[in-house]
Amino acid sequence: MIPAATEKSINRNNVDRIKTKIVAEAANGPVTPYADSVLTGKGVVIIPDMYLNAGGVCVSYFEWLKNLSHVRFGRLTKKWEEQSKKDLLSLIETTAKIDSVQNQKLYDRILQGPSEKDIVYSGLEETMISSLRQILGAAEELNVPLRTAAYVVSLRKIGKVYSDAGLTIS
Repeated sequence: MIPAATEKSINRNNVDRIKTKIVAEAANGPVTPYADSVLTGKGVVIIPDMYLNAGGVCVSYFEWLKNLSHVRFGRLTKKWEEQSKKDLLSLIETTAKIDSVQNQKLYDRILQGPSEKDIVYSGLEETMISSLRQILGAAEELNVPLRTAAYVVSLRKIGKVYSDAGLTIS
């Protein structure tokens, strides 16, 4: 089930009628704390909104970084990557005696490298997979639902930033 419209849409009045194994919170706060405890008690996995909606926030952050630096993604490394790929393809052609003319389409695609969209998708995928691993790890470590684990991971990150900045009291 993917509640995606309004907050508190799964609540005390309707939680007993919810028959699903997974709730993916696409809206902000669609499951009330009461409904959350009922669903979790039934073994329903709730993918918290703070994780599920993070992809859009990440892409907005990437866009902000790009606009801040006034440099499009990949511009600084494009020629270096292109040359290193040419060198690698040349080595493969020589070693395997492959005719690059026969494989020109593949050769050109490899040399072209990633588009800005490819780079953003790559960064997004890495961010989301890394975050999910951290949340699942905390959930297992502490034997808590995903929402609690997501909060723990977030608070640990905030604590580390404060500690690294010397803003904690010893």
